[in-house]
Amino acid sequence: MTSSKSDPGGNQTIFDVFVLVGFSYVNELQILLFVVLLVIYLLTLMGNLLVILLIKLSPSLHTPMYFFLVNLSVSEICLTSSVVPQLLAHLLVEEKTISTAACAAGTYVNAIMGLTECCLLAAMAYDRYVAICHPLRYTTIMSGRVCALLTGASWAAGTSVGVPLNTWLFSLPLCGSNRIHHFFCDAPPVLKMACADTSMIKAVGRMVAVLFTLCPFLLILLSYVRIISTIFKLPSAEGRRKAFSTCSSHLTVVTVFYVTDLITYLVPNTGSTTESDLLISLLNTIISPALNPIIYTLRNKEVKGALRKSVQKSSFSHHRRN
Repeated sequence: MTSSKSDPGGNQTIFDVFVLVGFSYVNELQILLFVVLLVIYLLTLMGNLLVILLIKLSPSLHTPMYFFLVNLSVSEICLTSSVVPQLLAHLLVEEKTISTAACAAGTYVNAIMGLTECCLLAAMAYDRYVAICHPLRYTTIMSGRVCALLTGASWAAGTSVGVPLNTWLFSLPLCGSNRIHHFFCDAPPVLKMACADTSMIKAVGRMVAVLFTLCPFLLILLSYVRIISTIFKLPSAEGRRKAFSTCSSHLTVVTVFYVTDLITYLVPNTGSTTESDLLISLLNTIISPALNPIIYTLRNKEVKGALRKSVQKSSFSHHRRN
């Protein structure tokens, strides 16, 4: 049962709960969707935790690139965990409600992790640029202090922008129906419920999207233009192949992340259906985080080598005990 209170001073409605309509339209397929998403969520958690553990336990992976990757995996775990458990619960019940506090918390986490991830991917691109274009100065430029500063700046930027923007969002008066046509609390559908002038917050939101999506994307693009230019100048085919292999995992992750992000937040959604919006968001918040650890383990020789050594060491220890 949902409840709301009307503000006697105006048209504002104070909601105790929201109703996440989400995938209600699939009816009898909700159980199948539950099973599929549960499997994907567990794979996402295990994959990202495996990457974090492998990097922590393997001295060969104690490099700036993998330091950034640990932070990326942490952000992916936080992002999916703020969305998927609630979605799974709603797929099993008739009344798909969420408290206002939980809804607000979800938007905070979603915004902070998304903005932070944009910055982390740009930092990883800069790391690859330095490694390939300035290899002799790599350890000097990408020192532990610089890596810590870049990572700290990424988290600080995501938090300092995501928190006030979402605080502003939930300070707006809401009116009308408390039904959100989404499977999680995201800023755009909540903003549609505001019964005040939203032109200013929309403009600021678009500026933030451009600043945190397009600007890092352009930095990444510029880095890879320099990287590719440097690689093509290498004298041997083997050298070029090795240089490309060090960037392929990051480039694949960047492509998946930015394609889904650009479609979700920067492409005008006129003419799009609710179903297509849900599928794009599903790709962005659930499928993409599941792909990242797969990409970094299957396309990265260093990670595969560390994983092989860890398995062999574990197997050897087990045989010795027996």
